[in-house]
Amino acid sequence: MNINYLESVIKQFEYYKMLGEKTFAQVSDEKLFWQYNEDSNSIAVIVKHLSGNMLSRWMDFLTTDGEKEWRNRDDEFENDIATKAELLQKWNEGWKVFLDTLKSLKEEDLQKIIYIRNQGHTVMEAINRQLAHYPYHIGQIVFIGKMGADKWVSLSIPKGNSKAFNDDKFSKPKHKAHFTDEFLNPPQEK
Repeated sequence: MNINYLESVIKQFEYYKMLGEKTFAQVSDEKLFWQYNEDSNSIAVIVKHLSGNMLSRWMDFLTTDGEKEWRNRDDEFENDIATKAELLQKWNEGWKVFLDTLKSLKEEDLQKIIYIRNQGHTVMEAINRQLAHYPYHIGQIVFIGKMGADKWVSLSIPKGNSKAFNDDKFSKPKHKAHFTDEFLNPPQEK
């Protein structure tokens, strides 16, 4: 069961990573740095925070506290990213450390205790904590992206297409699949 858990959460995180990347592709470079007001975050700031969190939490995951001494969390909310290329570099750096760590875990690791700010979590609890945290911020990225895009292409079922989407799903036999499979590994054209 736990191997299925690891496979499932990895697919879910890869799905949310893809949603962020599809948002970046639809937003002009300058809109990546737009803030609604002084108290809100731009897409760039959210990316910087996610990357900082991923690097801190997932480097030396099983042996050191997830809040590393070198992390300056407050600095993550000050934008010093200047270009889309730099934003994508930070994004990819954080996701690589995080996903490589998840992919290295074994079933027997899931009940081990790790610490975040001296608070013990099982590895599974730490993963679940991030399964709530990272999609929360990806949702912010998508929302900001929708506000800033000239023409937004839906990342899910487009408005008004639910019936057609469901009709297609129910026209096929019941089967076991992860909900992200069709997004992460779409069928190839023949």
